[in-house]
Amino acid sequence: MEHFVVSARKYRPQTFKDVVGQQAITNTLLNAIENNHLAQALLFTGPRGVGKTTCARILAKMINSDGNTSEDEDFAFNIFELDAASNNSVDDIRNLTDQVRIPPQVGKYKVYIIDEVHMLSQAAFNAFLKTLEEPPKHCIFILATTEKHKIIPTILSRCQIFDFKRITVSDAKEYLKYIAEEQGITAEDDALHIIAQKADGAMRDALSIFDRVVSFSGKNLTRQAVTENLNVLDYETYFESTDLILENKIPELLVQFNSILSKGFDGHHYIAGLASHFRDLMVCKNQATIELLEVGEETKQKYVEQCLKTSNAFLMKGIQLANDCDLKYKTSKNQRLLVELTLMQLASITFDGEKKNSKHFIIPPSYFKTKGITPIPVEKPKEQLQATQVEATTQKTNTIVEKETVSTVAEPKPVRIPKISIDTAKKSTSGLSLKSIKEKKEHQIRQLDVVIDEEDLPKEPVTQEALTEAWNAYTNAMDKKGEKIMASILQMDKPKLRGTAIHLTYSNNTNKIELERAQYPLLAYLRKALKNFDLHLDITVNEEVAKKYAFTPKEKYEKLKEKNPNIELLKKTFGLDI
Repeated sequence: MEHFVVSARKYRPQTFKDVVGQQAITNTLLNAIENNHLAQALLFTGPRGVGKTTCARILAKMINSDGNTSEDEDFAFNIFELDAASNNSVDDIRNLTDQVRIPPQVGKYKVYIIDEVHMLSQAAFNAFLKTLEEPPKHCIFILATTEKHKIIPTILSRCQIFDFKRITVSDAKEYLKYIAEEQGITAEDDALHIIAQKADGAMRDALSIFDRVVSFSGKNLTRQAVTENLNVLDYETYFESTDLILENKIPELLVQFNSILSKGFDGHHYIAGLASHFRDLMVCKNQATIELLEVGEETKQKYVEQCLKTSNAFLMKGIQLANDCDLKYKTSKNQRLLVELTLMQLASITFDGEKKNSKHFIIPPSYFKTKGITPIPVEKPKEQLQATQVEATTQKTNTIVEKETVSTVAEPKPVRIPKISIDTAKKSTSGLSLKSIKEKKEHQIRQLDVVIDEEDLPKEPVTQEALTEAWNAYTNAMDKKGEKIMASILQMDKPKLRGTAIHLTYSNNTNKIELERAQYPLLAYLRKALKNFDLHLDITVNEEVAKKYAFTPKEKYEKLKEKNPNIELLKKTFGLDI
């Protein structure tokens, strides 16, 4: 039986041209060798499996090759590899510095490759400093590490640093495709893409996964075999989940999630993948960003087809819900319920069922007419009926008096601002007092009388003068009630009428929040006073407004002097400064 060699060793690059995904670094090293501009201390840093040690070996071989040596020559006597993870003491570094003094017997340079150099102790680093700063002409040090931040700054300042990057999914997939062809293996494009994604930028990990999957599936590498062997969720799972969400099929969605958990997958992994799936659908919405989608051509076509079924608003809301679930997952005590609740919320985004009317809580009579329902009249108690009749008679008498007054006066009637009473604090009354009983009865009468159709509300045109008059009346009422802060907030800016919107601008967000909290009694008064129930507030924050109220001490003095000229006399008499 022939000895098996793993692909990571069998296909290790022998020249810089074979190195995958590090073209910038390999080109720099080649130019440095050709121009005799190579530093004597190099530091290769980057993630695992991206080619740091491989590039160090290729570099050591190239600088010793003079063109007459054979390609199989490895210059074993000139290349020394030291594992700093197991040789990290001061004595190990001293032995190294003693060897540095001896020139090479064959070739031009002695190359010392120190792998995992960040594992050296503090004393070993200090012992290495002098040799690293002034090495012999025949010696070159190549340090390799995955954790550059653990190396002391004095070592970093003596080295020429090369940062190796993660290998992209497309580069890793192309190299896996080349190896599959070399071994006579038929591999689907999506299968190789999943392996490249699972490797997370490390070529060595990608080759190890490739060997494992080939051992499982043989000469035919399919997407299904790869997902089954690697225990990863397939694209089809998320395509099916998104279809169920768009169709509002909550039971089927929960059943699918249960089957995913039964296969051994983690709910956190599933919900994070669903958020990434929504992101990929968002990317497919625009031709300019579709290249950001790192999937195979066949899968990319499925993404394009499904993105046509979704809207931007749905995808944004879906990403937000899935991301919130991802953030809360680790701290949740019932993680399964958290994911299921998120899935139900996702499936309810596009649900077009019955919705509550948040603007008007009273159902208009027109609703019953369209539904063919006859509302049953509610009979009032005798006491309430008598009170209602008395109130109606009083209102009728007042109306007659007003009409007679209008007929006798020839001048046009100005806009009447009704007298208001603002209850800023809730009065506590005893449940057994006569006053509380009377207030409860009056409240019940008002509830029975408030049956208003939305279409019957007045919407008369409003002028800027009428708005200003009503606004000032409300402000004065607030001031008399003792609400000094709210009255001052209302006086900070003059309301500007634009259509049915009342525009206000404040210098900070605090004033905006305070007015928004107290806007309901204000709007109720304005709508009733101006006979337009479409009026609403539009509050903005502009920090530039604050500059109008920022005065220097000199400006304050000038303002006070305008009000009282005797201040200038006071200043000169006592020799005061501003």
